This record gives sequence, structure tokens and C-alpha cells, in this order.
Amino acid sequence: MGNKFRGGMPGMGNMGNMMKQMQKMQRQMEETQKRLEETEVTTTSGGGAIEVVANGKKEIVSIKIDEDLVKDGDVEMLQDMVMVAVNDAIKKVLDMSESELGKITGGINIPGF
Repeated sequence: MGNKFRGGMPGMGNMGNMMKQMQKMQRQMEETQKRLEETEVTTTSGGGAIEVVANGKKEIVSIKIDEDLVKDGDVEMLQDMVMVAVNDAIKKVLDMSESELGKITGGINIPGF
């Protein structure tokens, strides 16, 4: 009879704080993701003869090809340089996203972000 229940379940206050922190982290991640999607990265290959711009949604926004490359007629070289620039642009977007979201999550991988 001398044993009285006081103040709720142990750790419930911590659970509430943890939920608030998770909600705050989710809001920060959503804001960062939106900002990243609006960001563009530019890459080049062939000494600047090919330029590729991609956005944070991992979409290619533009590709510029120096006219002299087309005149040379070396299609395989042109294809390789475009591929290098596109792959580099996508890698930069992924690295940028990982870096920015990692600042919020402390490196924890959260699916969907």
C-alpha cells in the first residue's frame, strides 16, 4: 500500500521530447530537400567543350556542345564526353544531397530523403 504511482510511466517525457525532435528533423529535411531540388550544378568535360547542368531532382536541365566537336565528326568521342559530363553532374547532385541532409541527420540514412 505504501507504493504509490507517481507522474506517469518512466521515460514518457523523454519519448515526447524525442517525438518533437523527430518532427523538427523531418521539417528541416523537407525544407532542405526543397532547397536542394531548386539548386543546379554545372559540369564540363572535354576541357569545357561539353557542359551539362542538372538540378537537385537529378534531372538534366541543359547540355551545351561546342560546335567544333560536331564538325570533327567523331561521334564516339562526343558520346563519351557527354556521358562523362552527365554522370559527373548526377554524382555532384547526389553528393550535395548527401552532404546537406547528413548535416541534419548526423549521417543516419533515412529512406525517402
